[in-house]
Amino acid sequence: MVNIKKERTLVILKPDSVQRGLIGEIIKRIESTGLKMVGLKMIIAQEDQCWQHYNKDEAWFLSKGEKVVENRKEAGLPIEKEAIEYGRDIIGALVKFMTCSPVVPMVFEGNQAVGIVKKLVGSTEPLSSDGGTIRGDYTIDSFGLANFDGRAVRNLIHCSDQVDEAKREISIWFDEKELLHYSLINEKILYDINLDGLKE
Repeated sequence: MVNIKKERTLVILKPDSVQRGLIGEIIKRIESTGLKMVGLKMIIAQEDQCWQHYNKDEAWFLSKGEKVVENRKEAGLPIEKEAIEYGRDIIGALVKFMTCSPVVPMVFEGNQAVGIVKKLVGSTEPLSSDGGTIRGDYTIDSFGLANFDGRAVRNLIHCSDQVDEAKREISIWFDEKELLHYSLINEKILYDINLDGLKE
């Protein structure tokens, strides 16, 4: 049986977070929920690591590429390559962005860690993220501007979407020996059923 108090999620502070000096502010927002950080490092991401992380197959590339071709036709733009290549370009732009500067991968642990972090982070597009979320509060990028510039959207942070996906992603960025097992004092108030020992 899985211990739900030990659910883990991956968070990556992207190059725009690092370059804008938002590392501490974003970590504070996540830690303030009560989730426990069990892994942290600053690295230059490798291209193959990023392609593995985004984990898209030929069917995905084709599907997304066909939408790009459709959009280009509607906008009166030339079709310069096969649809599948336009699909690959989507991930290629993300990889270029993720490898342009240091990133900060982290692992957080706690009850429903995946859902808690997703709620904090907000939707993928900063423009449509709610106020109070990390993306809604700290950046103004949009899909429209990113598409106009021919680049990936700069949305500060990656977080895992699902528990199974978190396990897969964590293994790409961390060795098991890099993830720590320890207790925090605040876990007592969050998880102790009887609250024994809180009075002197």
